[in-house]
Amino acid sequence: MRKSKKIILILTLLLVVLTLGIGGYTYAKYITSVRGGGQVDVAKWSFKVNGDSEQLETIKLVDTIDESKLVNGKIAPGTSGEFTINIDGTGTEVGIDYYIKFENEQNKPTNLVYYYGEQKFNSLSEIGPIANGTIYANDEEKTKDVTIQWEWQYETGNLDEIDENDVIDTQEGIANLDYTFDVIVTGTQVPFSID
Repeated sequence: MRKSKKIILILTLLLVVLTLGIGGYTYAKYITSVRGGGQVDVAKWSFKVNGDSEQLETIKLVDTIDESKLVNGKIAPGTSGEFTINIDGTGTEVGIDYYIKFENEQNKPTNLVYYYGEQKFNSLSEIGPIANGTIYANDEEKTKDVTIQWEWQYETGNLDEIDENDVIDTQEGIANLDYTFDVIVTGTQVPFSID
């Protein structure tokens, strides 16, 4: 029996040492949790067209010329003028790509033409892609003016074409055209490049 008591005693001691070793290891582990808050400063966005951020006022060609040059309050051959689309990113902290689109141009007098810069156009829709641009985040001046001139010459074309164009102008005058178009100006943040 003595031998069996010794074995039980050795097993008990071994079990105690094992338990203390495992238990000691478990309680010796340090764990620390540190909590904090997060804060993100979001860059400011500001985009206005002709002073408004929601709706662009209707552009009326009759409002772009001297009233004394109108014919009964309407444009006619021999009139011209210009209008400006003011793009304003004042207050923005990011760059702006701006896109100008003219859509749904209907009943335009055939001989009415537009000028943007030094180029001549037969339609406003041709100007949009050329008038697009960028206001960079680090630009000191955050406004851009896109000025478009229009002209309906009194006589259009060379000597051989004048009579034909006079007939077209007369027919369109009789038809009392209601010339309309839509202007859409979109501002998009310039994407950041990560080098």
